[in-house]
Amino acid sequence: MSQSYKSYSSWSTSVRCFHWINVLTVIALILIGLIMLNKKSLGISGLEAKIGLKELHVIIGYIFATNLLIRLFFAFFGPVSARFSAFIPGKGFMQNLQDYRSSLKAGKPQQFIGHNPLGKLAVSALFSLLIIMTISGLIRAGTDIYFPPFGSVIRSYIAQDGVAPEMIKPYQKEGTDAQKIAMLKAFKSPIGSLHLYSAYLLMLLIIIHIAAVIRAEVKENEPLVSSMISGKKLMSNEPPDK
Repeated sequence: MSQSYKSYSSWSTSVRCFHWINVLTVIALILIGLIMLNKKSLGISGLEAKIGLKELHVIIGYIFATNLLIRLFFAFFGPVSARFSAFIPGKGFMQNLQDYRSSLKAGKPQQFIGHNPLGKLAVSALFSLLIIMTISGLIRAGTDIYFPPFGSVIRSYIAQDGVAPEMIKPYQKEGTDAQKIAMLKAFKSPIGSLHLYSAYLLMLLIIIHIAAVIRAEVKENEPLVSSMISGKKLMSNEPPDK
């Protein structure tokens, strides 16, 4: 007996664009970040190369941050599938989670137009982490190579009296106040650690996310990948979030 399927509109254009731009920029940022961390073993040396890698990382980071900012805008003002309510656990979440887990145990997994309850938890964690990485990354862009939005303020702060801030060069002490440089290092060091360990956590969550998507595709017959491309979900069961 053939199984009948029904098509549902799932992800809006804004959600799908954000997702794939985010995928590409995160991959690029991770690769460049790993190169920066291992540049000596890769035979990369010299101040110019160090600054060049950092600048490339920051420029891609701007694309990443802009994409995230647009996504957060749609989370407030976009279509239903883009709103916070689509991925942040809300009223009745624990019951929904229990029902979903029961359906898995029964071998008849629920299919959702949007995220399943576990998916909502994962996406909420990912968004929180992306926001932390954006803020910490922008701060380090300003303290390391004096890029916007904080670079001009940092330059003005560390410049010696009588030295034009724009004359201060990345990773060079000429024209800087030694005491203020020391204070800046004490400030930016924990920010850098936060950014780095957030990146490690993000990589772990990405692996878990990919594994969960594969599991949902294979074991729950949930068309997650295709729906994130087309915006449609073909499902054989009635979705509880219809």
